[in-house]
Amino acid sequence: MKDSQLIRYSRHILLPEIEYEGQQKLLDSHCLIIGAGGLGSPVSMYLAASGIGKLTICDFDKVDLSNLQRQLLHNQDSLGMNKSLSAKKNLEKINSDIEIISITKKLDVKKMEELSKNANIIIDCSDNFKTRYALNQIAFNQRKPLVSGAAIKFDGQVSIYDFRDSNSPCYNCLFPNTDEELEVRCADHGVFSPLVGIIGACQAAEAMKLLLNIGKSLNGHLLLIDQKELKWRLLTIKKDKNCLVCSR
Repeated sequence: MKDSQLIRYSRHILLPEIEYEGQQKLLDSHCLIIGAGGLGSPVSMYLAASGIGKLTICDFDKVDLSNLQRQLLHNQDSLGMNKSLSAKKNLEKINSDIEIISITKKLDVKKMEELSKNANIIIDCSDNFKTRYALNQIAFNQRKPLVSGAAIKFDGQVSIYDFRDSNSPCYNCLFPNTDEELEVRCADHGVFSPLVGIIGACQAAEAMKLLLNIGKSLNGHLLLIDQKELKWRLLTIKKDKNCLVCSR
């Protein structure tokens, strides 16, 4: 670790749970982030600032004026730019020491599998069920942790499916894929701006805890927040013995 990094990450290094060795773990880690929008913005900003050594950020969409209400990674100068390129440009202003890989094309399952192989953790910041189910299957196949988040209107959720643990439930246990799911998007229903920051920050924190192997994980749990009423709930998720993904 360089002298400048010792200063940059000094507040981490002061924590007994992290110290020098833990910060070095973060610098040696690689996170795959699918989505650079409302959730991907705070996730990538906190991970970059915290010194995750390599971030691969995937998003084929372009920055739109309506995004700027909540997607703080982007700004007015980014309008019309691909989100992953905008993310790379602005994250390098936060931390130029780390490696940021921008993936601008829409990903099929095969490409997501290839990208996941080199990552320590997969972070799902997508906004559709098709991608969520695909990432769940990939993480299960590769026995890697999947950090999942979602936010709509005033409601958000965070969960972890850590497939290094054979007893871990999966996303399909919680939301079985019936091919009849109705997509609920913020473009149609709206989303409270600070909510995506709260959910994304929780995702980033949980990912770092997994990398550092500290504290209690959300694996096997679903954290729900009703931001309008300021209510938090923690639910237990049990492995479905009939799940078509993780109980085969």
